Amino acid sequence: MHSTAWRSGADLTRATDPSIDTCVLLVGHGSRNPEANVEFESLAEVYRATGRHVQVGYIELARPLVSDALALAAQSARRVALVPLFLFAAGHVKNDLPLAIAEARLRFPSVQIAVAPHLGVHPSLVAMAYDRAAPQLGEDAATRAKTLLLVVGRGSSDPDANGEFCKLARLLGEGRGLFDVQPCFMGITGPSVETALDRVARVRPERLVVLPYLLFAGRLVERLAAQVEAFATRHPWIRASLAPHLGYDERLLALIDERARQALAGESLLPCDTCQYRTALPGLEQQVGGLRALLYSVRHTLTHAQASMPVHVHRPLKKHVLVCLNADCVDRGSTAVLAALRREVKLCGRAREIKVTRTSCMGRCGEGPTVAVYPDGVWYRGVRDTDAAEMVHEHLLNDRLVGRLVDDILQ
Repeated sequence: MHSTAWRSGADLTRATDPSIDTCVLLVGHGSRNPEANVEFESLAEVYRATGRHVQVGYIELARPLVSDALALAAQSARRVALVPLFLFAAGHVKNDLPLAIAEARLRFPSVQIAVAPHLGVHPSLVAMAYDRAAPQLGEDAATRAKTLLLVVGRGSSDPDANGEFCKLARLLGEGRGLFDVQPCFMGITGPSVETALDRVARVRPERLVVLPYLLFAGRLVERLAAQVEAFATRHPWIRASLAPHLGYDERLLALIDERARQALAGESLLPCDTCQYRTALPGLEQQVGGLRALLYSVRHTLTHAQASMPVHVHRPLKKHVLVCLNADCVDRGSTAVLAALRREVKLCGRAREIKVTRTSCMGRCGEGPTVAVYPDGVWYRGVRDTDAAEMVHEHLLNDRLVGRLVDDILQ
């Protein structure tokens, strides 16, 4: 397990009594899917096992939110070192965190709340990223010279964050003897993954290694894996592979230690921590808390706090059946079709996972009654109530189309 020599005046005391000297608060982005937060919390647990007092908080979409986590930490420790586990500084780091910290400092004036900078373009992270890709890049110079490395970032609306990512990609590629190294993004900005893959196909390297520069797994990594697989199918002459995301590494724990020490020693400040809107600078004290600087963060925090962790009153549906009840279809018997479908689904005991609902005009007037089944995207026309049992048992339960009634299959 990683160990660190702590400097006096900035050490993180390994306290076990209720009066804790220092709490390290690790802040992640958060996801609506609880499983997507497991890796982040597992890292926190590993870090906690080194003897530190560690808590976690999220910017949005998961709980505890950073404001609640800050309050809990401030109530249990004399010092709080907040470490944002963000690779780059964009809106969350520059706006949302300073707002939460300012509120916490007002609530707990006797507690030292120190905030570390984001992880940033750090040599340890560059080394980690390269190590993830290295096994697939090839050991000999000839193989590397025919291998293109595509580095994929999340993407941001902040040009500064995107510029830092491109710097990271450049550092990854320098001196490696590769065919080329190109940066691209999963969303928000360009070039997109799709655009980058199209470019790769045109330059025709022998090998392609795609590196997701993301701390934790989740839907983005899953989506990227599907894109790489589709590329390999379309271009079998290019050997394409997906490298692991960054994930857990002892070097990451060491960097967290470094950032926490910097925060407590006041050596490195969060971006905008000396901004006139957040710090009382001489002659500008009235600017602190300025509405123009904080309006976006307030709105963003409130909307995401309200939207986080939605509660569904039903299980995920296997099928959703829509029956047109516009005037023309009703005249042709769609009301009876709706009732018959619902009755058959209920008799099969599948009403909790197959939902049959009415809908307005589906644009098939004169051809109804019209029935659509999702997520399959299958539309039926000319359906009668006597067809209900066949549709339920064939399509809804066994995924076999009722061919004679199919109108269209949407892609």
